Amino acid sequence: MRTICLICMLCLAVVVKAASPIQGLLERIDKGASRKFVIEQVKSPTDFFELDQKGDKVVIRGNNYVSIATGVNWYLKYYAGIQLSWNGMTAQLPAVLPAVPQKERHETDLKYRYNFNYCTYSYTMAFWDWDRWEKEIDWMALHGINLPLAVVGADVVWYNVLTKLGYTKDEINEFIAGPAFQGWWLMNNLEGWGGPNPDSWYKQRETLQKQILKRMREYGIRPVLPGYSGMVPHNAKERLGLNVSDPGLWCGYRRPAFLQPTDPRFNEIADLYYKEMSRLYGKADFYSMDPFHEGGNVAGVDLNAAGQAIWGAMKKANPKAVWVAQAWQANPRQKMIENLPAGDLIVLDLFAESRPQWGDPESTWYRKEGFGKHDWLYCMLLNYGGNVGLHGKMKHVIDEFYKAKTSSFGKTMKGVGMTMEGSENNPVMFELLCELPWRPARFDKDEWLKNYTVARYGKADKAVQDAWLLLSNTIYNCPAKNTQQGTHESVFCGRPDYDVYQVSSWSEMEPYYKPEDIIRAAGIMLSATDRFKGNNNFEYDLIDIVRQAVAEKGRLVYPIMIDAYKAGEKELFAASSQRFLDLILLQDKLLAARPEFKVGTWIEKARNLGTTPEEKDLYEWNARVQVTTWGNRVAADEGGLRDYAHKEWNGLLRDFYYNRWKVWIDRQKAQLNGAPVKAIDFYAIEEPWTKQTNPYSSQAEGDVIEVAKEVYAKITE
Repeated sequence: MRTICLICMLCLAVVVKAASPIQGLLERIDKGASRKFVIEQVKSPTDFFELDQKGDKVVIRGNNYVSIATGVNWYLKYYAGIQLSWNGMTAQLPAVLPAVPQKERHETDLKYRYNFNYCTYSYTMAFWDWDRWEKEIDWMALHGINLPLAVVGADVVWYNVLTKLGYTKDEINEFIAGPAFQGWWLMNNLEGWGGPNPDSWYKQRETLQKQILKRMREYGIRPVLPGYSGMVPHNAKERLGLNVSDPGLWCGYRRPAFLQPTDPRFNEIADLYYKEMSRLYGKADFYSMDPFHEGGNVAGVDLNAAGQAIWGAMKKANPKAVWVAQAWQANPRQKMIENLPAGDLIVLDLFAESRPQWGDPESTWYRKEGFGKHDWLYCMLLNYGGNVGLHGKMKHVIDEFYKAKTSSFGKTMKGVGMTMEGSENNPVMFELLCELPWRPARFDKDEWLKNYTVARYGKADKAVQDAWLLLSNTIYNCPAKNTQQGTHESVFCGRPDYDVYQVSSWSEMEPYYKPEDIIRAAGIMLSATDRFKGNNNFEYDLIDIVRQAVAEKGRLVYPIMIDAYKAGEKELFAASSQRFLDLILLQDKLLAARPEFKVGTWIEKARNLGTTPEEKDLYEWNARVQVTTWGNRVAADEGGLRDYAHKEWNGLLRDFYYNRWKVWIDRQKAQLNGAPVKAIDFYAIEEPWTKQTNPYSSQAEGDVIEVAKEVYAKITE
């Protein structure tokens, strides 16, 4: 009998191991890797992971799959010198793994680690397929994420709900936004822009979301699905006789209407929504709702009643469910949340590294009582518009996290969050944020950074560490009180004028570092190239840092060009403007060396989702518009959206930004020679590019190190 029981137990162990998502994760990292580890799951009320050793195998121990995956990542970084990142999710592990000399344990009392912003789903993920999503979910598990926003396929829910309410297919497609603009549709900012979507789009989205949720749930990652926030089409009063309020315009776009909570059909429509969401994707324990996002007009709305109605509909769908809300500007409105029960709301302090709302009196968005009785997460926004550029508040993010945790508001702080508008950038900042919950006490930025470079590049190197320390004390040392929206934007991407500083309308950029320091840091990185040739992380970072150096050079040359024009110095203007244009083309050549910095990569992903030439063209148009004009003429110019999602990308620099600057420079030359001053209609210049379908390569061009050296030599000659 005992022998039979032992055999049963062994069989059960094999089944459990075969079914473990950790085994699949390890095999995707490196085929055969799962045989080099011993994975042990141990019950614990607190999230933890341990690193240990059994013979020649490394033991990763934790209380759940996400904790164990976090332990795998910690081991790979700090013992094996392997950092898995967006630019590379595979690695070649040594035949025998470096030993763990003594057991190492990390635990956290912060139960939630959140990921994504609605905008991320448009600026970065609009055209992802399952292959890319599989890598992202692995990345999340490795970085301890257990609470991600999951909005793919929400359009299918809305399509079915509106069909049941009597809307026609054409009417529905006038409401649902196109692939590159769904983030703002789901935040109740606009309707229809980027569409109409073909039938195949909805089929793809449903299939993809089911794959995403299946893998998340296998890991034990708990998705945050979009809940019902009261949104209805703008014509719902006329079509359905509903009592609605008008939230007004957003950047020139008409917002969807808001269904008044007193309308007798509010609960009916909310029930219809949740039943369809649950039928397609299952119930969730967390739902995201952000009514009146970013300036929505609340006139005539009983905010307390609205909060109760939204909360009540969610609880009816799932009594265990928790409302997740973004703290951004005036949201969530105090009257909307003050009477909700404690424990039923989690507030994402969306921009906590710069404008915290948790109760920090130093903040320009100071809330004296924070979020009151409600739980909240310390979030880092960092990136706006998916813009390319080095940026961060490295030391401040550390200090502010521990300040918040030990403050009187710390008792309701339940975790951290990455709420970037665009990802696949600044990996150093995201690695830092994801480690915070697992480090019990404030730590030294410089020491952490030295260890980061060893993990990222596989070995210690003084030049590399010197370069990163310089960056960390300059461009990654944005002052605490600076509220600029992300990176110091490249002047190459700005609409030409005599006083170009920021590119997007709301950047709030202020000078806080010397461009010369970034150029010097790039030179220091280049001095290490002979020791890191072929290292994927190094070569990606090298291109990014040299790219930043070229952008800084452009910022130094630009005022010379402007001053020459104002002084009437024709020859100096001709020379400096040519130098400026040459820098744009140098940047274009540099960025061709890595596919991550090519507009062809973005467009190729978009076109690959189409099943017909017409669909491919629609998706390409979405991709091109988003990164340039963003909207139609009214939204681009009067609404301020043009260039919000600008990108320093190969192809885009050459064919869009260079052309725009060339037109302007030629006009200035003509004016210096006596031609009358005449305004340029930039939108008329920009829009034609959005409608083209000329091919752009997604393949890397040239040797990374040789191209970087060549470009750097030309900007420093």
